Amino acid sequence: MITQQSQIKVNLPLPLKEYLESKAGKFGIPLAGYIKHLILKEVSDMNYPEFEASAKIIKEYKEAIKAKAKAVKVKGDIGKFLDNL
Repeated sequence: MITQQSQIKVNLPLPLKEYLESKAGKFGIPLAGYIKHLILKEVSDMNYPEFEASAKIIKEYKEAIKAKAKAVKVKGDIGKFLDNL
């Protein structure tokens, strides 16, 4: 499974950056990897938030499931298939 990721930019005072680089060096990992480790350690005991779907989303889901039964499998060129409709 591939987890989607995003980048963040963090401005640090130079002495803090140097300290973190030193700590990362002790583990033989890059600074970014060490900061990621610190963040993961901080949130490791937290539960991932779960949200209940709204009535609108549930309705749209049910409609999509019904529509799936009417789906048509297209073999070959989709353009030609659409031209023949």
